[in-house]
Amino acid sequence: MASNGRVAIITGGGSGIGKQSALALVQDGYSVAISGRRTEPMEETISDAGEGGSRILAVQGDVGNPESVAELFSKTMDAFGRLDVVFNNAGHGSPGVLMEDLTYEQWIGVVDANLTGTFLCTQHAIRIMKAQDPMGGRIINNGSISAHTPRPNSAPYTATKHGVTGLTKATSLDGRKYNIACSQIDIGNAATPMTQRMGQGVPQASGEVAIEPTFDVAHVAETVLYISNLPLETNVQFITIMATKMPFVGRG
Repeated sequence: MASNGRVAIITGGGSGIGKQSALALVQDGYSVAISGRRTEPMEETISDAGEGGSRILAVQGDVGNPESVAELFSKTMDAFGRLDVVFNNAGHGSPGVLMEDLTYEQWIGVVDANLTGTFLCTQHAIRIMKAQDPMGGRIINNGSISAHTPRPNSAPYTATKHGVTGLTKATSLDGRKYNIACSQIDIGNAATPMTQRMGQGVPQASGEVAIEPTFDVAHVAETVLYISNLPLETNVQFITIMATKMPFVGRG
């Protein structure tokens, strides 16, 4: 599809949810800037977009680093001239060790990637969106089922995802005067490289190890696209998309 004149930034755009969301938005006509720590996966995203790859800008960097985030937004504006959507998707999981055995480095690594990175990108997005004409835009935060309910040995991840929920609410409130909408999508067991371990079994609250169902990540990308295309007077504040039979609702 030809360009629709709309511009998005997707962090963590080289794989999994970020990659599929970038492809969905490009297919719909968006120009998309993607960021990631490694260039090769982002180059694959561009290649997989076919002709739409000409509307993807790849910027290497770390969302937990203020200089990297500033460069991402600066290069996006230089290339495309405005900003309509930011999908704060980048992050990583907990190392899966007992809480009392976590090192400071392990803790702060998850905090920087999942929470600080979302905050830094949100700051830059607000500065741009409130100054552009027409004013406004949309920020979508990747929450998690862990923003509601923890897994065993997941303190850093669970804490940061609860923090993202607070940031989503604060952004919705503080962005209101600038016509900036903020949504959160809480995802449970989308089939990506990050969830491959579900097929081998993962620890449950009961102490058992159980195989968990997953679902096609394309449905997440479709949801991100749907939210992105809403008019700014309409918002999906929170949405949960998950494998129907994963252990979330109920005991066990």
